[in-house]
Amino acid sequence: MSENHLIETFTRSRSRLFMIAKRLLDNDDDAEDALQEAFCRLWPNAEKLKDDTETDKIAVATVKNLSIDQLRHQHIHPTEGLDGLEDKIAFSSESEGEHERTERYKAVKRLIDSRLSPLQQRILKWHDMEGKSYTEIALREQMQEPAVRMQLSRARKIIRDCYNELSHAK
Repeated sequence: MSENHLIETFTRSRSRLFMIAKRLLDNDDDAEDALQEAFCRLWPNAEKLKDDTETDKIAVATVKNLSIDQLRHQHIHPTEGLDGLEDKIAFSSESEGEHERTERYKAVKRLIDSRLSPLQQRILKWHDMEGKSYTEIALREQMQEPAVRMQLSRARKIIRDCYNELSHAK
């Protein structure tokens, strides 16, 4: 099977694969990430795939396994959006002083400013704070939608990992 044939087969099955991932992950963004990752894993083996049926079966299994792995990871490392982060930090514990809460929020803000690229900062702001769609962001940045989703996913991962380091250090 050629790479073009893999693209055609994956595109034909995309809506079904998305529903499988969405059913397991219960989140459109995570389901999209699972599909992208599945396609990236199938791509190097495109020449080895024999036909549409085999490709479809492997794609379904890959999407299911990646979704389950993601669920396990979320269970071990739960995450949440940035929307309520300031409030959560501000009211995280009554024993924590106002100064410490403010410093913690500032640390997260510095983390975003220092660790994320300007592109990731803009995408994060537009999507999570201003509610812009992937399509709007892609048009604004002259990018493909999957690239926008990937940048947002990477930005969130960086923030989550750094925030967890900060939380465990205290």
